[in-house]
Amino acid sequence: MSALPTVRQLRYLLALAETRHFGRAAKACHVTQSTLSAGMRELEANLGVQLFERTKRQVIPTPLGLEIVEGARAAIDGIKALVEQAQAAQAPLSGPLRLGVIPTVGPFLLPRVLPLLREAYRDLKLFLREDLSARLLEQLRTGDLDLLIIAYPYDAPGTEAEIFADDEFWLACPRTHPLCAKPVIRSGDIPEDELILLEDGHCLKDHALQACHLEGPGARSRHAQGTSLSTLVQMVAGGLGVTLLPRIAVGTDIIDQAHIALKPLEKGTAPRQLAVTWRKTSGRAEEFRMLAAFLRASMPDN
Repeated sequence: MSALPTVRQLRYLLALAETRHFGRAAKACHVTQSTLSAGMRELEANLGVQLFERTKRQVIPTPLGLEIVEGARAAIDGIKALVEQAQAAQAPLSGPLRLGVIPTVGPFLLPRVLPLLREAYRDLKLFLREDLSARLLEQLRTGDLDLLIIAYPYDAPGTEAEIFADDEFWLACPRTHPLCAKPVIRSGDIPEDELILLEDGHCLKDHALQACHLEGPGARSRHAQGTSLSTLVQMVAGGLGVTLLPRIAVGTDIIDQAHIALKPLEKGTAPRQLAVTWRKTSGRAEEFRMLAAFLRASMPDN
């Protein structure tokens, strides 16, 4: 019987399949190129098959190699699940937790909940990463992150989620804008030609468009764009237009220090939903649901 592949060899295999380059794969695995090359030769020898075509310029997986890569990925996921199950058997929400959060949530939620979380779970060691939803989900898929806080609706295959808050939208406009006279803003009141949104890649942009029913052809590309909620607020304060802000940002410093008016949208307007999200294969699902319940109880309306 051939020797079984080691976890190290499987990691080398996945890195090489992703980078298609021995040097970059070795760097990703924190080993020398010769160590990675030797590991791959040993793996191919043990399996008795060629996994990659090698030239001076490129590394290409063979058709069988691609199938082996998928099997290796499933094996690594299974091993990670075993480790997570062992961790979950310890005290809940303890030890290291690599948490990803989107930039339209992190700056507004984390300062509020982190002190409470630290007090409630003193043995929890959080490692935070802020990025856009698509990149965070990819890092969750590869195991670089354990858990995410993102906003829905969002297509996130292979994951489970627990919603902990509805995050309604408010209209932000200059204090001299005619909409300031309205107590409540209807979708039809919003002047589309004045609407400023976040740049492409931020899920908040799609959620804002859905909230005001602006989803026709080209709706996502014809508005002025900002790079962050802080930028949007400053653009509104400068008289460049109006925008939609999530409730989680209302009452924070970026709003209080700007000369803008905030108006609620009419009831029935679809909010975005904030949720913790994890891999379906994770053995820590119950812990993560506990964290969602903790966040739910920490939100201002509770």
